[in-house]
Amino acid sequence: MRLTRPSNRSTPPFIDVEASGLGRGSYPIEVGIILADGSRHCWLIRPAEHWTHWDPTAEAIHGISQARLGALGRLPAEVAALLNRHLAGQTVYSDAWGNDMPWLAKLFDEAGVPQRFRLESVRALLDDVQVAAWHPTKERLAKALCCVRHRASGDAMLLQQTWLEVGYVHSHAA
Repeated sequence: MRLTRPSNRSTPPFIDVEASGLGRGSYPIEVGIILADGSRHCWLIRPAEHWTHWDPTAEAIHGISQARLGALGRLPAEVAALLNRHLAGQTVYSDAWGNDMPWLAKLFDEAGVPQRFRLESVRALLDDVQVAAWHPTKERLAKALCCVRHRASGDAMLLQQTWLEVGYVHSHAA
């Protein structure tokens, strides 16, 4: 299956964050974005010294080890600066707003800089028909595109592809 290429600047950017686990004490370990033009960026994040929570179950899902983060991860301040550079003044969308918002807040707090973009739930882009089509479309695309799931840039790309297809199908259904 071929990717649908965003056709104009009205295609929103999407973000996905992978983390050390869920809940209290968890922190971001990878962030991926896909921009309106379809370009993707992804960064591993080296944990701050006081970020100690680690859930082996989460590692089994995303496949990112603590050793890999230590060796290849970028400092939180560097990742925050890169996110601001690519997303400043924009609204970026997530399908896990309730998780991604506190992880991004933790990243920017550690970096000591303000977040210069707005994070919003993908639900804000969808009407009721699109909401009903979202999950089945996303699952079908994940299989068709052979996405490596639970890696941030791949998941962000899958979100954008799902939005493009759900929006297209809905706009041509009438």
